[in-house]
Amino acid sequence: MVSKRSYDCIVMGAGPAGSTVAALVAEQGYSTLLTEREKMPRIHVGESLIPESYWVLERLGIVQEMSRIGFTKKSGIQFVTSDDVESAPFLFSENDEQESSVTWHVERAKFDKLMYDTAYNRGATVVDETSIIDIELRKQSPHKITLRTSDGKEQEVTAKVLVDGTGMQGLISSRMDLKVRDEELSQSAIWGYYANAARNGGINCEFTTILHTNTKDAWFWYVPLADGTASVGLIGANEFILKRRETPEQTFKTELNKCPALKRRLLDASPASKFYVAKDFNFTTKHQAGDGWVLVGDAAGSVDPITGAGVLVALKTGWMAADAITSALASNDLSVKRLGSWTGEYQRGMDYLRRFSRAFYHAQFNLPDFVKVYPQQQQKVIDFLAGKVFAGNPGAVIDDLELWIERLESGEKIMIPESAVG
Repeated sequence: MVSKRSYDCIVMGAGPAGSTVAALVAEQGYSTLLTEREKMPRIHVGESLIPESYWVLERLGIVQEMSRIGFTKKSGIQFVTSDDVESAPFLFSENDEQESSVTWHVERAKFDKLMYDTAYNRGATVVDETSIIDIELRKQSPHKITLRTSDGKEQEVTAKVLVDGTGMQGLISSRMDLKVRDEELSQSAIWGYYANAARNGGINCEFTTILHTNTKDAWFWYVPLADGTASVGLIGANEFILKRRETPEQTFKTELNKCPALKRRLLDASPASKFYVAKDFNFTTKHQAGDGWVLVGDAAGSVDPITGAGVLVALKTGWMAADAITSALASNDLSVKRLGSWTGEYQRGMDYLRRFSRAFYHAQFNLPDFVKVYPQQQQKVIDFLAGKVFAGNPGAVIDDLELWIERLESGEKIMIPESAVG
C-alpha cells in the first residue's frame, strides 16, 4: 500500500511514457505516485529505438546508463523487398554524425526497469503489482482512483492530475470512449524471440531490418539483441494474420517460408520463447487531455511498428505532458487548455507517422526506389526514420512519397536510376 492518500500527480502505468512523466514531475518537487499492474521487470515488445529518443534519455540523465547496461547499439534501418533485394542500410549518421545518431536495440524488461528506477530516483513513489480497479473523474480535481495490491488490499488515493500511461488498455480513454480506430491501418502482429540468430552488423553497430514476404501480404521486423537473441515479428492485416485456420505459431512459420532473407538469418537459430499476439494497434484518441487528466504513450494513440517510433512517441509524450503538468501545478490551472498545450504538436507528428505507414502498406511501396527517383529527399527520409517528426517540416517527404505512389497508380512508367541508396 502507499503511505499518502493524496498526490499532486498520479501516473497509471510504468512503461516509458508513464515513467518519464513521473520522473520529470517528481524532480520538480511535486508529490508523484507511479503505479504498475505487473511485477517489474516484465517482457514487452518494441525493442528498436530511434535516434530522437536520445534527447529524452539525456534529459533524464540515463544515456551513460544505457551504455553501462550494454544494450546493442543501432546505426540504421535496412529494407528487404518482396523480390529478396536487400538495400544498403539507411544510416542515421549520414545526416547527423554525433553521439545522438547511434541509438539502441533494447531488451524491454531491462529498459523499462531502468525507466521505472529513474522515476524513483527522481523522487516519485513507485509501486508495482498494483492494479487500478476504479477511476472517478470528477468535474474538478482532485480525481480519485482505487488501487488493489497483489495481496488483495484496496486503497483510495486522489490526485490533482491523473495521467493515463496504461498502454493499449487505456483506462481513461476506454472509459471515456475516446479511442478512434484507423480503419486503413487495421494490422496485427505475431512475434517471438530466436536464439543464435544471425547478427546484421557483425562487429559493428546493428541495424533494424524490415523484410517483406514474397507475396507482400505481410512483413517481418528483425531486431538483434545484446543477449544473442533476435526479436522477430510478423505484421499484416487483421484478416490475413488472425482469421485463418492456423495457430499464431503456424501462421508465423507459414509466412516465414515466404521470406528467404529472414530464413537465411534464422538458419542456425531456434525459437527461444512462445509466440505473442497484438491486435488492432493502430488507433488515435479524440482528446489527449482534459480538466485534471492527461493521456500519454499508447494510451493516447498507437502507431504502426513500421516507423519504429513507438518508444519515441512514449518518451516524447511523457516529456511534453510532464512540462505541461508542472506548469499547470505551478499556476494552479489544471484546465484542459493548460494540460493539453502540447497536443497540437503531438497530433501533427502522429499524422506524419500514420501517412508514412499508409504509404508503406501500398502494394507498390519501395523506399529505396523512392529515394532513387527523388534523391533530394534522401536526407529527409533519413531524418524521418530517425524520428524527426515533431519539429521542422517532415511533411515534405511524405508529400513526395504520396505523389510517387499516385504516379505509380496512374500507370506512369517511372525510370529507376541505378544509383545506390542508404
